[in-house]
This record gives sequence, structure tokens and C-alpha cells, in this order.
Amino acid sequence: MSATPPATGTPPIARAIALAAGAAVIVGVVLLAFAWPAVTSEPRDVPVGIVGPAASVAQTTGMLEAQSGDALLLTEEDTRDAAVAAIERREIYGAIILGDSPTDAPEVLVATAANAQVAAMLQGIATGMQQQIDAQLRTATEAAIAQRLADPAAANAPISFTIPQAEVPVTDVVPFSDSDARGVKLSVAAFPLVLGGMAGAVLISFGVSRASHRLAALVAYGVVGGLLLGAILQGMFGALQGNYWTNAAAIGFALVAITAPIVGLRSLIGAPGIGIGAVLMMLVANPISAATMPVEFLLSPWGAIGQWFPPGAGATLLKELSYFPDASTAFAWAVLAGWTAVGVLLTAIAVVRERRTPDSVDAPELVPVG
Repeated sequence: MSATPPATGTPPIARAIALAAGAAVIVGVVLLAFAWPAVTSEPRDVPVGIVGPAASVAQTTGMLEAQSGDALLLTEEDTRDAAVAAIERREIYGAIILGDSPTDAPEVLVATAANAQVAAMLQGIATGMQQQIDAQLRTATEAAIAQRLADPAAANAPISFTIPQAEVPVTDVVPFSDSDARGVKLSVAAFPLVLGGMAGAVLISFGVSRASHRLAALVAYGVVGGLLLGAILQGMFGALQGNYWTNAAAIGFALVAITAPIVGLRSLIGAPGIGIGAVLMMLVANPISAATMPVEFLLSPWGAIGQWFPPGAGATLLKELSYFPDASTAFAWAVLAGWTAVGVLLTAIAVVRERRTPDSVDAPELVPVG
């Protein structure tokens, strides 16, 4: 009677526990990637213009720095028109326009379409200025009344005073459109682009066997995806403004810029390439894309780094095309072109390798019968 050989390998219960622990770690990493930017989000050096006499600018700058710390980065502009132009070019998020004399009420310029959070912060500054002006006017009026009462010659004369009024207006230079009054539709459009890019990469990678054919599939995916998503986001939802064809081109380009590197990695190193590309785009690039918050709200330098990836560049490009036609979009287009080129280059290398070893083309594995 032969003895039963001892079991080798990891026991099933140990494998089950290891898989569960690994799944928990993955969930933790995903949670950290998506929650970390929001948890650590706070304004840091948000560029805001300021216009007015040098003495008033210095006084207001010192007051705001004492109140908000490093939240604002005040930059002097020559005139109100210059400040408006800088807002429209997305160089600043808003501006504080001080009067030529201390009795002139200031004006606060905001751009809700640039970011509603910053606009709300500037509106809070306007409210604080209004309260300060009201307090100063009340103090001046009470002093004038006290001085009048102290005058013996006017002791029996009727007293009539009108408390002066000074309003701090808040002007929204670049508001959201009526079809997307709070900008919610535009904000939620960024995440589907990332998912769409990854889904397209998976379908093209596994549905198209030859690397050379994947290049053609990338072009078709960008064209059809851009036209379709542009029609949905602009025609149906009203999330995008401006020229439909330009927006469709930006969407298609963003899709391809996300899809192409993943397809290229899959073509070059096989299935692990999809995992590497997905982690890069979903867990690294997407959380720091600043699609729902200003770049300045993210910990430095992650906000700036996020603009070098397709999700960040794509979200910025769509916002600027819709609401800031005077802003320069060259950097965003260049980032999308660069990632597309990387993906095409990786796929092209795989094409060359296929031609040198034609038998290595992906094909269904033949399983012998019997």
C-alpha cells in the first residue's frame, strides 16, 4: 500500500485569505487615489488681479494677506479693462477694482465659469468689504451727529442726517451658460472621457488582433467618439458651448490620447500593458486632473503635473473652448498630441516586430481534440 504524497503549494484557505487581503489593499489604493485630492484641497496662491492707486492697493493687499494667508496671489493690473482681459485669458480668476479715492466703493470681478469655488471666495471678500464700508460710514455719521449736538449754536435746531450708502458690486465677467447654470454638466463630462478611453483601449486591444489594424481602430474611435460625445454633451445636455466641430475634435483627441498609450502598451508587452495604462490614467492622472477644482487647490506640484496628462489637459481644453475663447489652448493640444504620439509609437514598434516575426501575431490557441 503506497503512502499518499504530501500536499504541495499554498493551502486553499491561505490563498483565499491572501486574495481577500489583496482585494482590500486595492480598494484602499483606489479610495486613497480619489479621496486624497479632495481631502487635501484648499486654495493656495490663487491668482487674482487688483487695480487702484498704489496706497489703496498696498492697504488692501496687506488686509487680504492677513485674512486669507497664502490663499490669494494678488497681481497688479493697470486698469479694469486690463483685468477683464486677463480674466478672459484665464490668467487670473477675478479682480478687485479699488476706487480712485477712499470714498469710492470698490468693485469685485469674478468668473464663475473659471471656478465657482473661487468666485464664491471673491464674493465673500466683497461682502467683507461691504461690511467694512458700512461700518466706516456709520462711524462717520455718528461722529457728525455728535459734533452737531456739541455745537451750542445748533442745540435747539432740528437735526436731519442721511446716512450715505456705498455698494460693492460683484460683476460676473464669465458666467456659466443658461443651459448649465452651475457648471455641473461640464464637470461630470471629464470622468466619462477617462472611462471611455479605457473602455476603448480594452475593446481595441482584445478585439483587434494585429497591431497595424489597431492604429486604424484608434483613428476611427477618435472620430466617431468625438462626434457622438460632442453631440450628446453639446446638443443634448448643453454642457459645451462654442463651435461643435472644434469641441468634437477636442473630445476625440482626448479619447485617443487616453486610449493610444494603453493600446500601445498592450501591443508591445501584452496584457500587463493594459493594467499599467489603466492605473496610470485612472489612479494617477484622473485624481489630479483638476477637472472639478482649480489647479491651485491641489497640493503643489500635483495640480501642475496633472495638466501634463490627458484627463487634465482634456478637461482644461473643453472648458477654455466653451467659455474662454481668448485663452491660449496650445499647451492642452500639445499634451494630447504628445500622449497620442507615444501610443502610436509604441504600437508602431509592435507592428515592426510583427512583420519581422509574422508567426507571433495574436491568434486563438488551438486546443487538440481527443
